[in-house]
Amino acid sequence: MLIVTTEGIAQHRIVETKGQVFGVVVRSRGLGGNIMAGLRSLGGGEIKEYTALLEDARRHAIDRMVQNATAMGANAVVRMQFDSAEIGSTMSEIVAYGTAVVIEPER
Repeated sequence: MLIVTTEGIAQHRIVETKGQVFGVVVRSRGLGGNIMAGLRSLGGGEIKEYTALLEDARRHAIDRMVQNATAMGANAVVRMQFDSAEIGSTMSEIVAYGTAVVIEPER
């Protein structure tokens, strides 16, 4: 499955648009991770526990988006983007979304 943030894919043409597709993940850091992150935040800089959590959540959201696009009969997703939000003070929502399409190589 090709996934791009652009409207098209070089050397391919879109032959069918299947529609909007997305993958949603809600994650929470465990108590131990929250305590470590809280301690790190006192010193400033990157909070590696949250960086790892969000990187993993983005990959998981993309995987779910690909599953949904495949179920729609698509072989690519164009205009892919991420959105995120906090739910309460301990959870993060990550959404990967785009347009599911069928592409074929240009001749």
